[in-house]
Amino acid sequence: MGQRESTWVELPAEEVGDVLVEAMALGGVEYLFFTSGSDIIFYQEAVAKAHALGRPAPKLITVLHENVTLNAAMGYTMVTGRPSATAVHADLGTLNYGAAIHTAARGGYPVLMTAGAGPRAYSGTMRGDRDHVVYWLQEVRDQGELVRQYTKWDYRLEAQDNPGLVVSRALQVALSEPPGPVYLSIPREIGMLPVQGAHFPTPQQLGLPERLAPDPEAITRLARWLVEANNPVIIDGRSGRHPEAVGALVRLAELLSIPVRGTGWRDRLNFPTNHPLFGADPPLYQADVVLVVESAVPWVPGPEAPGRQAKIAFLDVDPITQAIPTMEFTADLRLQADSARTLIDLYEAATKLLSSSGRCRCVDRLERLQVVKLERERQAECLAMEAARERPINPRWLAYQVGQLVGEEAILLDDALSNSHLVQTYWRSSRPGSLFRTGSSAGGWGPGAAFGAKLAAPDRDVVLAVGDGYYIFGVPLAALWSAVHYKAPYLTVVFQNSSYSTGTWEVHNFYPDGYAARDAFEGGIFDPPPDFAKEAESVGAYGENVYEPEEVAPALRRGLEKVQQGTPAVIAVWLPKLGRRIT
Repeated sequence: MGQRESTWVELPAEEVGDVLVEAMALGGVEYLFFTSGSDIIFYQEAVAKAHALGRPAPKLITVLHENVTLNAAMGYTMVTGRPSATAVHADLGTLNYGAAIHTAARGGYPVLMTAGAGPRAYSGTMRGDRDHVVYWLQEVRDQGELVRQYTKWDYRLEAQDNPGLVVSRALQVALSEPPGPVYLSIPREIGMLPVQGAHFPTPQQLGLPERLAPDPEAITRLARWLVEANNPVIIDGRSGRHPEAVGALVRLAELLSIPVRGTGWRDRLNFPTNHPLFGADPPLYQADVVLVVESAVPWVPGPEAPGRQAKIAFLDVDPITQAIPTMEFTADLRLQADSARTLIDLYEAATKLLSSSGRCRCVDRLERLQVVKLERERQAECLAMEAARERPINPRWLAYQVGQLVGEEAILLDDALSNSHLVQTYWRSSRPGSLFRTGSSAGGWGPGAAFGAKLAAPDRDVVLAVGDGYYIFGVPLAALWSAVHYKAPYLTVVFQNSSYSTGTWEVHNFYPDGYAARDAFEGGIFDPPPDFAKEAESVGAYGENVYEPEEVAPALRRGLEKVQQGTPAVIAVWLPKLGRRIT
């Protein structure tokens, strides 16, 4: 045994399951989000044993549905930046992860997804073998294939493997840039195999790559473009996943008076939303330099896209977005580097290049942008006041009241979809880690993510703004049950319009005089809707339906007070059903 190998972790263990949970804990996993299955019972025993004997192990969190299990794990890791883990039942539990697998991939969440696997050992030959008919039915040709398109790594644990090493390797891959989910399947009889102690490296001992440094020549070229630009724009998608990147972006934007805009799929607070340079940007077709920071799809090609004269630069650890097969966005420069380090270097390079005339140009631009920002805020305020007395309740009025309720110390999860632009119009903050979106196009992220976020930040209010369609997709009953059980309360504000925008607006846009519109959008409307307040009450949470505009603010305050007293709350606000809209 070499000297370096001798520094590997050595721990007592009696079964493979013991090693798995020990390796997770030493790799930084605090919670194992768990949905019961006969092939993963070794996890329950291993975690309970470890806690009883004072050994390292994550806390096992009972979740009633696998979709919530994975979304909760993502909610935890998006707030903390640390890995999390899940455990579900064989191929069936993996399938029940559902669209959350898509979210984990597109959102870049470092989650160790694990699942049991049906045993292959013959009946009577070893512990954990085939002792029930279901184990024949649950054997598939390649269980990892179910998630392979959405994961960075997948593996089936076998008897000859070092289980601690496999877990550490999985976490090493998940945490390396760009981060993302990994998948480990564990046959039941393998999880129960006896072992004599554990000897393995942690992910830190395996080594995590240093964050990529930018190319100095490319930095100088981009800095010169930005310094000389008349109408530069920065588009940011998710650089705020590194909190230090927020301050770095502010310094660069303030130095050169560059307006910053978020994309339609901005999933973090990347730049203070109450800053004069946020949301004061000109139309992209007027921009002469566009810097895209960690955004795969910064605009929709068409008349509103940057013009041919604009210089375009993409900054990302994966600046070509390799996971998406076809990408038509052209660029004059693509920097493969860590965004925080690059923004710092850009600031320093631009400072050296900035002349006195350039500084005057930046001051003039800042004055113009401040006027634009104030006018846009004034218009938004006027529109909210005009909507205040509308019946049924105008979603703009609800979004305005959510913005009034949620302060900087809170965490806002925006899953409002068709009303997301309104939520983000009226919510303002400068604190990194105060805003999150799914990062994908999958519905159902919100309820589980809110539960996971509250576990990650127990001293902060967590508020979920969600459309009723996405709320239903998220199996909210399962999330609320776990929130009650583990005393991790969060506030849910449901934008309840009894409609799918895809089944109403989209149908009308393509078939304005069609039969579906004449038939009241069958397939796009669900009326009467579920009673989300009663559903919440059924598991011990607080629920309230709101029908009148003057009751919106008091109801939201009551809900937040319940949360602060330790009870999850659901405030369902009834809005007009969707119908016709031309986009």
